[in-house]
Amino acid sequence: MRVGVAFGGWWLVLTAAWWAAALPGQALDGAQGVALWWQLRQQALYLSGVWSIGMMSLVMLLALRHPWMERPLGGMDQVYRLHKWLGMGAAVAAVLHWAVKESSGWIKDVWGTAGRPARDVVLPWALEWRSAAKDVGEWAFYALLVLVVLTLWQRVLPYRPWRKVHRVMPGLYLLLAWHTVALMPAQLWQWPLGGLLVVLLAAGSVGALWSLAGQVGKGRHRYLGTVHAVQLLGTTPGQDPLEVLCALPARWRGHTPGQFVFVRFAGAEGAHPFTIASAPGGCGTAPDGRTLVRLVIKPLGTYTRSLHTVLQPGQTVSVEGPYGGFDARGQSTRVQIWVAGGVGITPFLALLQARQPGMAQAESLAPAHLHYCTRNANQDVLLPQLRALCAAAQPPVSLCVHDAAQGQYLQPAHLQAYGAALDIWLCGPAGLGQALRQAARRQRGWRMHQEAFQMR
Repeated sequence: MRVGVAFGGWWLVLTAAWWAAALPGQALDGAQGVALWWQLRQQALYLSGVWSIGMMSLVMLLALRHPWMERPLGGMDQVYRLHKWLGMGAAVAAVLHWAVKESSGWIKDVWGTAGRPARDVVLPWALEWRSAAKDVGEWAFYALLVLVVLTLWQRVLPYRPWRKVHRVMPGLYLLLAWHTVALMPAQLWQWPLGGLLVVLLAAGSVGALWSLAGQVGKGRHRYLGTVHAVQLLGTTPGQDPLEVLCALPARWRGHTPGQFVFVRFAGAEGAHPFTIASAPGGCGTAPDGRTLVRLVIKPLGTYTRSLHTVLQPGQTVSVEGPYGGFDARGQSTRVQIWVAGGVGITPFLALLQARQPGMAQAESLAPAHLHYCTRNANQDVLLPQLRALCAAAQPPVSLCVHDAAQGQYLQPAHLQAYGAALDIWLCGPAGLGQALRQAARRQRGWRMHQEAFQMR
């Protein structure tokens, strides 16, 4: 919900700034016939350009994943959702901008050039760069479309090569920012659009340069530790989950149950997001006093399937975070429902451990009902641990297992039995989330809190 409001709000801000600076009402007033079409084209060219560069500028800032971004959006996972939607919005606006630009030939062939506006007056220094800026913008636009397609069509390009290709994006932004500055009409540089774009282009360019320099994720929220222990939870390497205990330095600021971190085991691979599967203090400390945190990594891709062959105790690990707001806290007057599917069980392992005897407990915790969706309960190596944690949890957490191998799928009717006022905390596959969200729209009183754990 917050992401939709933020996206729509930003679109309105850009549109309002264009309206105030371009004054389209005055430009279109009195225009008739062919002149009207030319004026409509000109205003559409302005607006689509403002949308595209305005959204891309915010994309560059969100890519820096500063912790302050979490509070207004509800977690770093939501920051990435907004990053993705803004990127797609910028691409759509760029397509519109290109199509409007190309429409000049069509209008000229059909109606002629009568009433065509004079060439826009640009900033004085940009006169000699007009032609080059057009060419650069066009080629950067084509490259942008390719990157967006590769991002959305995930089967074409696996994560590792996609990540390397995606690093081209900040460079494309810098080219498109120059295209904007060199070709934007002088009249649009007036307040408020001019001031807004100056701030956005400057901030976006700094963010792009910071990303190109490889500085994203570095700073006081990044910690260098070591792998303390590695254990295969099961018997089949590359298929069963891997438990990794990481020893973090004394300056580790701690986490709350349900948060995740970006972890880098190998420098060339880059950072991957993993949920912390332990409560604060739940794993104790290493012999040297360093805090231990637990990761439960399910082998879902090429990288995670190979981790059991490369991770060794004592190996250096870089941890960035923690991030996220998936704390499963709700109002005492509402029933707490937890829904997990597949690897989505990991934040609930931490939440359950926080409810075990002897652990520090917050007074606001309330009883909860956990629905766990698994492909095959008989082969699920995490299920025995999950049952033990639920059995000992205080306040209590009931457990309902939905075994796909037995045809036991979670249905909205299972949740309706708890009443109308529900706080539903969901972490699992996109299909499961979509089904429950559709049901929540039909049920007054259902509040959905979904961990959008998809960083691509």
